[in-house]
Amino acid sequence: MTRFAILTASVLALPIAAAAYAQEPGSSRYTLERTENGFVRLDTRTGEMSICTEKTGQLVCRLAADERRAFEESLSDLSARVEALEKRLDLVAPTEQDPGIPDEAELDRALNAMEKMMRRFFEMVEELEKEFEDKPKIPLEPIPDRT
Repeated sequence: MTRFAILTASVLALPIAAAAYAQEPGSSRYTLERTENGFVRLDTRTGEMSICTEKTGQLVCRLAADERRAFEESLSDLSARVEALEKRLDLVAPTEQDPGIPDEAELDRALNAMEKMMRRFFEMVEELEKEFEDKPKIPLEPIPDRT
């Protein structure tokens, strides 16, 4: 009987809770437990806890520092960060249209350019060899010993 009277008093002190409680007559959405300083009210649906004190014949409840709420807030922050990172990866990652692997035409162009460059390089080497063969060889004198 005492719990019912306390629960009724807390519902009268909190209009939001009263509206929720009135929607479900006979339900036990809130439970109250006596403590040294007043009461602790537990919302059985959400798990939120409130600390209630009696002032001028009414129960006044304020939200307690609830670990569950802090956990849910940090979880939602982390979820937002993961979503942002996934969006960044989607921008950087190759799509199905552009998988990052060149097609045959691109490979042919690249190989043709490399072949052309190599041919020119070897032609330059052959020209230099001919120039050195045509010049008279200068005999190299030994370097004098300076000791």
